Amino acid sequence: MKIVKDSLVKLERTILDDHDEQFDSVKAILHDVKNNKDEALRRLTEQFDHVKLNDIKVSKAEIIEAYGAVEKRFIEAVKQAISNIQSFHEKQTRQSWMDTSPSGTILGQLIRPLAKVGIYVPGGRAAYPSSVLMNAIPAQVAGVEEIVMVTPPNKNGKVNPGVLIAANELGIKQIFKIGGAQAVGALAYGTQSIPKVDKITGPGNIFVALAKKEVYGLVDIDLVAGPSEILILADETANPKLVAADLLSQAEHDPLSSATLITVSERLAYQVDTEISQQLQHLPKREIAAESIEKQGAIYVVSSIAAAVQMANDFAPEHLELLVKEPFSYVGQIKNAGAIFVGENSTEAIGDYFAGPNHVLPTGGTAKFSSPLGVDDFLKKSSLISYSKNDLDEYADSIATLAQFEELQGHANAVIFRKQNS
Repeated sequence: MKIVKDSLVKLERTILDDHDEQFDSVKAILHDVKNNKDEALRRLTEQFDHVKLNDIKVSKAEIIEAYGAVEKRFIEAVKQAISNIQSFHEKQTRQSWMDTSPSGTILGQLIRPLAKVGIYVPGGRAAYPSSVLMNAIPAQVAGVEEIVMVTPPNKNGKVNPGVLIAANELGIKQIFKIGGAQAVGALAYGTQSIPKVDKITGPGNIFVALAKKEVYGLVDIDLVAGPSEILILADETANPKLVAADLLSQAEHDPLSSATLITVSERLAYQVDTEISQQLQHLPKREIAAESIEKQGAIYVVSSIAAAVQMANDFAPEHLELLVKEPFSYVGQIKNAGAIFVGENSTEAIGDYFAGPNHVLPTGGTAKFSSPLGVDDFLKKSSLISYSKNDLDEYADSIATLAQFEELQGHANAVIFRKQNS
């Protein structure tokens, strides 16, 4: 792993923004789905996933079959994770409000859930039951009544049993065996089988990301997710074996995943480098992780934790771990991070699956202005205005003055005429 010794350097991401060829393909796929609906979905699934589907929708029999394909402890773990994630997101709920002034004017905000949401669950390199939980639970807590799930089928035309169990435990009834840009198109436009939704959330490959970007405006989306990232700030008290394990936990996602360590200890830097080499030998996805570590990974040795914090804030990582002495003393200094993991026991993997906070996080530096997926993402807000006659008469001239300054006499008239008629 690359080791850089510098008091303060700027962390750089590998920017992959040349997607013209993929974008052209995505636009063609979306156009096909918009016009040909289910017929296009079946044809594109056969073309890209090499599966000929008779039924697009997952049947009850397939869900029952899924329960027989996993161990009981997996089902129990899913139930425990659901409880934790629900409990966390229930604390994010908000209520509509109204405020009445002494003059009788009523102002407020009405908060309502979205009616219908689509969630995309990956199924390419791997299947992720956790993605079902993290996308569906905040929607359910928000009060969304209809959740439509899409996920790619395997070569046998089946959906991963863990994914089906996670969906069933949450009561999701509409599950479709469609993936890729075509699934995004189905959710955005609607087909004979798949209903049109108001918002699409969930991670996917570059084709899924570009498709979400293209349909934004017709529907809402959560974010355009980039490769996963972990940044660890560590001092001489950190355990090199645990630091290496946490770096590899993100590197195994994708060759483009970013795993970075910033430390004040040169000794720790070399210990972690050695540990990574050793742990890679026993990692099932070692080829993916090794490519990520080689091309995207780095260890930076800096002069102080303050310098490390400055670098971290500039980088704005998806996941940030504080493996330092008295880690809570630095939490207040962290300005930009999707999720902050404090102390040795708080490995990023806990956040991915179980603790409760959402693992759908801003990547690519967007933590500077974006937040984790949450209940608010599935709510819409309407302003409420009921102006009293007293306030209309008192402020009509001020309102008209502002409108006339903007040369919008019609706006001014709408207020002036009301005052004149009172």
